[in-house]
Amino acid sequence: MATAYGPDTRDPQRSGAGPGEASPLKRLLPAALRAPFEARTWRELTYQVLSLPIGVVLFSFSITLMTLGVGTLITFLGVPILAGTLALCRGFGALERARARALLGVDVAAPAPVRGATGGLTSWMGASLKSGASWRHLLYTLLHLPWTLFAFSLAVPLWICGWALLTYPLWRWTLPSHLTRDGIQLYSDRNHTTTVDTPVELALAFATGLVLLLVTAWVIRALAGVDRILVRGLLGPSRLATRVSELESDRGVVVDTAAADLRRIERDLHDGAQARLVALAMDLGLAKEKLTADPEAAARMVDEAHGEVKIALQELRDLARGIHPAVLTDRGLDAALSAIASRCTVPVTVTVDLADRPAQAIEGIAYFTVSELLQNVSKHARATHASVEVWRTGDRLMLQVTDDGRGGADPAAGSGLAGLTERLDAVDGVLAVDSPPGGPTRITAELPWRG
Repeated sequence: MATAYGPDTRDPQRSGAGPGEASPLKRLLPAALRAPFEARTWRELTYQVLSLPIGVVLFSFSITLMTLGVGTLITFLGVPILAGTLALCRGFGALERARARALLGVDVAAPAPVRGATGGLTSWMGASLKSGASWRHLLYTLLHLPWTLFAFSLAVPLWICGWALLTYPLWRWTLPSHLTRDGIQLYSDRNHTTTVDTPVELALAFATGLVLLLVTAWVIRALAGVDRILVRGLLGPSRLATRVSELESDRGVVVDTAAADLRRIERDLHDGAQARLVALAMDLGLAKEKLTADPEAAARMVDEAHGEVKIALQELRDLARGIHPAVLTDRGLDAALSAIASRCTVPVTVTVDLADRPAQAIEGIAYFTVSELLQNVSKHARATHASVEVWRTGDRLMLQVTDDGRGGADPAAGSGLAGLTERLDAVDGVLAVDSPPGGPTRITAELPWRG
């Protein structure tokens, strides 16, 4: 297994503030009070403001072309108009995904492009009309306008009123009115004069504006959350298509892993047990020839061959244990992991808390995951102690291997941990690595209980 340990090469200037650090605004104000002043709120408000004119354009184009296409379906013109409308909506969707990525922080993958079976125009139009992603893009252009009207009408007036009241003490002198004994006269008739700039009223206006801003900031975030749902649900690939793509990728990983295991087994057999058995056969042949001429030499050769047989048997046992250990099949993870721990170069504490056994395939993957992690500890961690914990949480099997070594493990460095991550991904598993420089290292694996 390639080394997964080494110095931390991350650039602190690029990584930003450390885990315990915070920006000055975050240190001074809690989240509820700093929301109106954060860049996120202003980006989301910008998204709401831009959505109104964009929504009008998208709705106008889509509803006009769709109505024209449906109305001309009795002729041959309706099909190409509808196919072109769907293609135009997919183009709109690409722009909306880019806008959501820039302002909402939502990175939605583009759905698979439309391809006809034969590559011709007629085939492409048929594929467009059958594409669920294209129809979802059309639905987005139709639903986006009414939602945008509601969001704009709610967020923008509240935001403007909040800032207007909050800053009223600063701009009240610009009102087109004349000063009276009590202050600025906003309305006057023969019998009544209204003024609103006494100290109490100014403080009330400021407080009202502040409260309105605080509430509006979270209203904007809630509205942006709905926009994120619309973009993810209607402008991205379908869950089925995403799942099929993941399964195809996982299948490739499984096939590659199986091929690598077969090559390893073949190499071990060829270089180990097979070569030893060939030498053993040659020695026995020589002993047979010397049996009558030199019985003592033949006896020595037979004795040496007996030792070679023992070594070959041990190599075959180790090879079989590497394929699938018998102790795992017979006695489960507790005994199998204890056997692995006994062969580790550092003391290992094994704790297995399982009421029953997971699926056989998952049990095998868990065994080999712990085996590789403990090999990593033996070869590279420079640890004095390690521990293995196994437990069940809901329908997930959890593994955790901890050591007090030098740390610095990083799956992104192209180490054996990267290959282990790919193996777990093939069965919807997750590998989490917590290994700061200087240690300790804590690696947690999560697997489905049933494969």
